[in-house]
Amino acid sequence: MKISVLLPYKENFSAVNAGAVSLFVKDTIINSKFAKNSFVFGNMTNKKPFLQNYVNIELNRSLIRSNSKNYVIKFLEKEKKINSDIIEIHNRPNYIKFLNDLQNKKIILYFHNDPLSMNGSKSVDDRLFLLNKIDKILFNSEWSQERFFIGIENKKLLKQKTSVCYQSTNRAKIKFSQKKKLISFIGKLNSAKGYDIFGKTIIKILNKYRDWKAIVIGDEPREKLFFRHKNLKVFGYVKHDKVLNLLKNVSISVVCSRWEEPFGRTSLEAASRGCAVIISNRGGLPETAKDAIILKNLSSEELYKKIESLISNKKLLQKSQKLNYKNFIFDHKYISNLIDKIRNTFEIKKIFFTKKRNSFKIMHITNLNERFDGRLHYNTGRRLNNGFIRNGHNVLTLSDRDIIHNYKSLKDFSGKQTLQNKIVEAYNNFKPDIVILGHADRVLNSTLSKMKEINKNTIFSQWFLDPLSKFGPDHESNSKRILDKTEFLNTSFLTTDPSALSIDIPNSYFMPNPADKSFETLNNFNKNCPYDVFFAMSHGVHRGQLKSGKDDDRENFINRLINLNKNIKFDVYGMNNVQPIWADQFIKKISNSYMGLNLSRGKPIKYYSSDRIVQLVGNGLLTFIDEKTLLTDFFNDNEIIFYKNMDDLSYKLNKYKNDKKLGKKIAKNGKNKYLKYFNSDIVSEYILSKSLDFKMKKKVIWN
Repeated sequence: MKISVLLPYKENFSAVNAGAVSLFVKDTIINSKFAKNSFVFGNMTNKKPFLQNYVNIELNRSLIRSNSKNYVIKFLEKEKKINSDIIEIHNRPNYIKFLNDLQNKKIILYFHNDPLSMNGSKSVDDRLFLLNKIDKILFNSEWSQERFFIGIENKKLLKQKTSVCYQSTNRAKIKFSQKKKLISFIGKLNSAKGYDIFGKTIIKILNKYRDWKAIVIGDEPREKLFFRHKNLKVFGYVKHDKVLNLLKNVSISVVCSRWEEPFGRTSLEAASRGCAVIISNRGGLPETAKDAIILKNLSSEELYKKIESLISNKKLLQKSQKLNYKNFIFDHKYISNLIDKIRNTFEIKKIFFTKKRNSFKIMHITNLNERFDGRLHYNTGRRLNNGFIRNGHNVLTLSDRDIIHNYKSLKDFSGKQTLQNKIVEAYNNFKPDIVILGHADRVLNSTLSKMKEINKNTIFSQWFLDPLSKFGPDHESNSKRILDKTEFLNTSFLTTDPSALSIDIPNSYFMPNPADKSFETLNNFNKNCPYDVFFAMSHGVHRGQLKSGKDDDRENFINRLINLNKNIKFDVYGMNNVQPIWADQFIKKISNSYMGLNLSRGKPIKYYSSDRIVQLVGNGLLTFIDEKTLLTDFFNDNEIIFYKNMDDLSYKLNKYKNDKKLGKKIAKNGKNKYLKYFNSDIVSEYILSKSLDFKMKKKVIWN
């Protein structure tokens, strides 16, 4: 499982001026079991990143887009190369609205601040949008989590999509005997952080207890609060590692914020270093250290009393220090494991789809040619449907072109919009595990996008039968068709070996044309046929008849073959003014021939054949195929006859015309093998196994 983490824009993911978000991301990734597969994306200049798996997003100002939108779009462009399973957004809820078309990726949003103070989560509508869009929302405290649900109904139910994930730090080895008489204040030096309260108090403390000292770490250019004492040292900005080392010597750490701290990293780190911690009762501060001393009233007088009680009572001071240290649990490993468990819930859900189940819900969108009244009944879509059903799956089939044809109206002249609406409605009602498209060119990408928004867990796949070779017919248009929807698809299945193509089709597999035991019912090897060779073609299945002026290289090949072999009886359809044949007429005509020629348009390419191969081999005809198809990888000379060229084909046709006994034996072997290993039950299950990632029980010889 791969994870892509997006930091807030201009967050310094380095030791130089690193913020709380960067520190959290760095520490939790280092301690995660997914560390090697986690990639951090951010925007910073000329700084060495914390981790090697950091990807910098360089931005130029855009007049069209906001910085946020530009930043997220650039992130998505870079993230495509990594293609992570989970995208994690830190502290920028407004980025979520720009995360579109993420297919099956899971989204986690981390809140490090008060949700009601941030763009993208201020309003109830904003937060409901996040709950619908995001798979998991993590808050840095229960206080932040409660704030998020203010004004939202059904809070108990919706909270299930959220969790609390505290900030973390490492637990240092502490010798309490080495603790110094030292009091600390760490944070922005402003009144919101209570620095004015601390400053007034610490001067009084240092005046009375002259053997005690204080350190202040932080700065604030916008607010000027100055406190001076010989035993008070103000450091300004200090690198995080040095801060942690300084805390080892600190006895009392004060975090007296006026504002509602969403969490409070300083008190957390102080507890991990065995300090006595004094905090105000604001926001998530009480959650950072269970044994912290809480100020009931946030005033200089109250803070003075708490500090003095610790200074004057050594046993109380040591007890407070040791309790904070002993009960500290929020180390990096603990929090990383918590996050990994959340990630694993997605992984488990993914495995749920990858394990073989007895039945999947399949939405199959392909052209079933219902409008042609049975003329095109024998098609691949029906063969695959039969396989899906015989394997025990629940199949909802939509015939896209029939819907367009039948639902044209004045409101929708082409019928295309009605198709999109019906697909989305059917998808929403049926809730399939997988959507399989077969030549469904009329389905729009915007429709697939809507389906993804409804359920990102659904798997999408396509199968494609047409030639894709650059030396074949319609190469440009077919290439465009097969690539049109790949951004939404998990898998593609082609009747050409993908490795032989000049185009790159992501996650593509070879799929043989499937035979079906209910369609391929003839056994021509058992009878004496009046014709020697059957060949049929058409100028487009939907047209159903010859088209004038249509040129097909197969016609020239067949006519030359006929002229070279006057003694062989050819039964040829779809050319030479003989109309193509369909449906039951096709079955009757093919039953009259002993041999069949499987000849596809264009130059032969690895494994490609039209679906004619199924009707020839599957009905027991002795079938002849060009050896350049490399189907010799699956069939031998005792099952199919392969030829080199026209002369070789002529020789072999005559040979088997005369040796019918051997020819019929080969034809029978060919049918038996095709129906055993290339049947629709196996091919349809193969599509599911690759798409849903399970191991097939039946043997697949083409994989």
